[in-house]
Amino acid sequence: MTSRRTFLHLATGAAALPVLPRIAQAQAYPTRPISLVLPFAAGGGADAVLRIVTERMRGILGQTIIIENVPGASGSIGTGRVFRAASDGYTLGAGNWGTHVANGAIYTLPYDVLSGFEPVALHQIFYYILAVRKALPANNLQELIAWLKVNPDKASLGTPGIGAQPHLAGLLFQNLTGTRFQHVPYRGAGPAIQDLVAGQIDMVFGDPSVVSAVRAGNVKAIAVTSRQRLASVPDVPTTEESGLGGFSFSNWVGIFAPKRTPKDIIGKLNAAVASTLADPRIRERLVDLGVEIPTPEQQKPEAFAALQKADAEKWWPIIKAAGIKPE
Repeated sequence: MTSRRTFLHLATGAAALPVLPRIAQAQAYPTRPISLVLPFAAGGGADAVLRIVTERMRGILGQTIIIENVPGASGSIGTGRVFRAASDGYTLGAGNWGTHVANGAIYTLPYDVLSGFEPVALHQIFYYILAVRKALPANNLQELIAWLKVNPDKASLGTPGIGAQPHLAGLLFQNLTGTRFQHVPYRGAGPAIQDLVAGQIDMVFGDPSVVSAVRAGNVKAIAVTSRQRLASVPDVPTTEESGLGGFSFSNWVGIFAPKRTPKDIIGKLNAAVASTLADPRIRERLVDLGVEIPTPEQQKPEAFAALQKADAEKWWPIIKAAGIKPE
């Protein structure tokens, strides 16, 4: 009997041994800096917001979060890097509607945008500002439409890439207004806005990073794609106010982890994002940039996954019907 009890005791202990290190590892996480891959060039709205959010997360997690800008192919290069990373919580990715919805309908990818990642937290929703170069002879939406009709195929719209929401917005805008203009894809919103300020292109559907150029008077804001005016640019009318109904839409940005990242790590990261977005000082800074902060419920991984899936079901047929292909 004694030997049997000894055997059972040893067997139970041996079975438990592999589990303890995993639990300890999850409890200790993170023990070193975390890399967060942003699949676009520096200087865009997502870049600006992420730097604010991750700086606050550093104090909560006790480790630095290093943002790595890896642009190219409408965000699929950086996103692919996250897909191939170890599922240990030390390589994360920022993703938006373009990288984790639209790209799935446009590109042949080595990963599935819906099932290839673990949603961590939704941290921003934003609307676009239709902005034009300072010297363009239009000061409101109707004047812009009139000018575009007089100059078919001469104007240029800069976007963060093929299939990005601003690209689709440009296609929809042309259909609704009977105008025609050239599409100029960039490696991110930041470079497009820089060229708009320099007068190299005529228009952008700018993310929150265009707000500073608007406030400085370096570009002209024509309209916003929200249903209500934005607190960041309160004098700029909505597209609906300006006579273009049915042209309201938003984008989102969140954090993803490689597939099979432990739930304990996902939970710790989500809690850090939630605590950050609850900070009044952080909220004030983000709202000033033109960002809408998701509700606590929207921030959760499950709700974020549901949003991504619903957007794919809505937009994939539209994208495929439009025949958008990689260039």
